Amino acid sequence: MIARTWRGWTAAADAEAYHRYLLETGVRAYRNTSGNLGVHVLRRREGDRTEFLLVTFWATEQAIRAFAGDEPQRAVFYAEDERYLVEFDRHVHHYEVLPAGTLE
Repeated sequence: MIARTWRGWTAAADAEAYHRYLLETGVRAYRNTSGNLGVHVLRRREGDRTEFLLVTFWATEQAIRAFAGDEPQRAVFYAEDERYLVEFDRHVHHYEVLPAGTLE
């Protein structure tokens, strides 16, 4: 399994609206892509800004490419992202998800 992460920041006053927008755009697109195993939207306020961290889980690199296209390391943006985002990562990070196991 592969985890894909992306970060972006909004003005704190826009956080609720941006969260709804994320659900309608990116989260819906993730869930509608074959091979997507889940998505988590994390949020934290930092003064007058709010950070969003999206963590998605994918079965294969091919599934990520089905969502992101031929350059899977580039972030995917939607029509009104510029309206909400005051700062954002243009690239994503991919991680191999390892079993946590148990300590004995």
